[in-house]
Amino acid sequence: MSSFPEFLRLPLGVYVASFVDWLKITFSGPFDAVAGVFLWMLLRIEHFFLWLPWWLVVTGVIYLAWRGTRRPMLSITLGVLMLFIGGFGLWDLAMQTLAIVCGSVFVSLLVGIPLGILMAWNSTVESLVRPVLDAMQTMPSFVYLVPAMMFFGLGKVPALFATTIYAVPPIIRLTNLGLRQVPADVVEAGRAFGSTRLQILFKIQMPLATPTIMAGVNQTTMMALAMVVIASMIGARGVGEEVLIALGRLNVGQAFEAGVSIVILAIVLDRILQGFGKQREFGHRFMS
Repeated sequence: MSSFPEFLRLPLGVYVASFVDWLKITFSGPFDAVAGVFLWMLLRIEHFFLWLPWWLVVTGVIYLAWRGTRRPMLSITLGVLMLFIGGFGLWDLAMQTLAIVCGSVFVSLLVGIPLGILMAWNSTVESLVRPVLDAMQTMPSFVYLVPAMMFFGLGKVPALFATTIYAVPPIIRLTNLGLRQVPADVVEAGRAFGSTRLQILFKIQMPLATPTIMAGVNQTTMMALAMVVIASMIGARGVGEEVLIALGRLNVGQAFEAGVSIVILAIVLDRILQGFGKQREFGHRFMS
């Protein structure tokens, strides 16, 4: 009497496994084509970052930080922090991690910004997509590894997809929010002057919503970087793999260096993106 009745058991896992097997058999060609395209993209990004001299990357970080924040001391500090990654002997792995982050953020923007625009235009779409985003943001990050592995196996491509699924909700939400926060009278003024819907979107709404969208880009980038350690479990190379190996060997020092390197990447990317976002916000306030 204390055990759960057997006749109420729902073999959902069996049905899901059968459905996944059917998808893999029926659509193996499209899956292989998609995997090939994204693997090519990831390899090109990774080879580019590995080809860049370390001093050029550090100089680029200082320059971008200065352009975004206009704070010389902060810019130099971020450049010095990047030197620590090289000092730990993790420069190449950090560039591989940066390649996965850039690839996943690029795919997230391709998917997230158009979907956010569609949500801002249509309240029905928003009501349908919002629960999905809520579920995506409350689901444990390890869960995203399962569908990626089922369809693409192990390696860089499933890591890219798992990272993208985990990181895409903020850019969708904040694109939708930014467009909805554009004053209605400004939009009406554009319509009164005969602007089309696309002209209003690209010349009025998107520029005014840029600070909010940039905040979404920042959050998406941070979530993608947070996923790299977990993605290393399915074959993603980079600093995340170094953390995983160090934990498996109980090598505290190695894990600490790799963890600090990920934190440094997060700080550098966050400060640069925040700087450009605040710069756009200040510009729009000044113009208004």
